[in-house]
Amino acid sequence: MTIKAFASSTDVAPKKETLEVLADGVYAFTAEGDPNVGAIEAEDFLIAFEARATPGAASDWLQELRRHTTKPVKYLVLSHYHAVRVLGASAFAAESIISHENTRFLIKERGMDDWDSEFRRMPRLFREPEGIPGLTHPDIVFNDRLAIPLGGHRGSLVLEYCGRGHTAGDICAWLPRHNILFTGDLVEAQAALYTGDAFHFDWSTTTLDKVKAYGAETLVGGRGAVVHGRDQVDAAIEQSRTFLKTMIDQVGTVYKNGGTLTAAFAASHQSLSPRYGGWPIFEHCLPFDVQRLWDEFDGIDWPRIWTAERDQAVWEQLQG
Repeated sequence: MTIKAFASSTDVAPKKETLEVLADGVYAFTAEGDPNVGAIEAEDFLIAFEARATPGAASDWLQELRRHTTKPVKYLVLSHYHAVRVLGASAFAAESIISHENTRFLIKERGMDDWDSEFRRMPRLFREPEGIPGLTHPDIVFNDRLAIPLGGHRGSLVLEYCGRGHTAGDICAWLPRHNILFTGDLVEAQAALYTGDAFHFDWSTTTLDKVKAYGAETLVGGRGAVVHGRDQVDAAIEQSRTFLKTMIDQVGTVYKNGGTLTAAFAASHQSLSPRYGGWPIFEHCLPFDVQRLWDEFDGIDWPRIWTAERDQAVWEQLQG
């Protein structure tokens, strides 16, 4: 039998990268469904949000950012741990790296396994992988909330834990002065969700409720275009919630009726593909999403570690 390659392993076309100035000193860098990054200017320093997969990939973002500001990067904020989000950290030469304490734990627990897994799943994102010096380790961690004064009349950047979601350690970055919210992968704008390390039941309810309660007027999600206007922001949040709840309904029905993981995948694919199937990373993510949710129905609260071998086994079972 011929084994179908990982969907993203054949995704080799370059993506158009766009820097958008959201407000004075607030920047987002999007790439047609690839992971988004951003930056916020303080009076005399920069805060970078997300790092990209390699220093080489991060340098592309920094080169564009330097057309607008030459301030040094004091803080690099990691919204969560996945290798494609953090391994480019060294390019920023930040004084400190900030994350939730659960993200620091995840790096220690599964950092190398996740690196190997994601490199095999999504090789295009790992441009010049030889430039990665090693795992990225935060030196500032927090539990609930951390405010960074920006100086002058800029207000503060508020980093906040909204609950278990895409991972155990996702945080949002909130700019109250501008009503701008960076959500990391808790929300995607017209991009499918990766939920292989998720807590579906928390994420689809209390966590997204808290994200929505900010009342943001501009939202930078983990992937997809920047969303403008309260109605469109709420729509993006609900789009992500609907993806999660559809999976919960479909996988839950099959599980409770004594069905199989393969049947749960087929039901989820059939229900989700009319709306989400043409969006970035849908085919790539769904097998891993369904497996993780099946584990939750099995009572496995803490996500099992993805290894290259486990990736291949699940992919062959559900997409082979």
